[in-house]
Amino acid sequence: MELVVPSLDRLPAYADALSRGFWSDNLRREASAREELAKIAADPAAFVASLDDPEARGTPIVLPDGSTVKRLPSYRRWMWDDGFCGNVNFRWQPGTSALPPHVLGHLGYSVVPWQRRRGYATRALALILPEARRLGLTWVDLTTDPDNIASQKVITANGGHLVQRFTHLPAHGGGEGLLFRIPLARAA
Repeated sequence: MELVVPSLDRLPAYADALSRGFWSDNLRREASAREELAKIAADPAAFVASLDDPEARGTPIVLPDGSTVKRLPSYRRWMWDDGFCGNVNFRWQPGTSALPPHVLGHLGYSVVPWQRRRGYATRALALILPEARRLGLTWVDLTTDPDNIASQKVITANGGHLVQRFTHLPAHGGGEGLLFRIPLARAA
């Protein structure tokens, strides 16, 4: 499995996964998949370009309460192993490892249901961590639900540890969450 930059030639495999029940937004799930399929149909090139925004040039983010916040630098990479297997999203705030309160973590990942339990998420997280280190981050935060044992195993397999239990803001659906942190040793 490798992480690849989203591209037009690989877009049909991603769109197929969306139409088969995959989504990359764990909060908005099916609604986000429908929105992405509509964006792909309207302008495939613009959709692919929107997935790689390290300068945060995209439009502001609209929060569930209707307020807007400046977009953070971010990009998405696709897990690829003889086809689309999932994705990993990475976002950061330049000059600091800290994130604004409305951002749940630096990294999020999702594997298509028909490719789970093959180690793809663990490998994808391991592959993205050196990129976070190169950007000068000293740690990355990830959140998960208490019952998402698979995700917790992915995080701990990559050196993460539980920092705290917390209550999600209503904008993030409420309920309990777990905050994990992976320290990133600076290169000597």
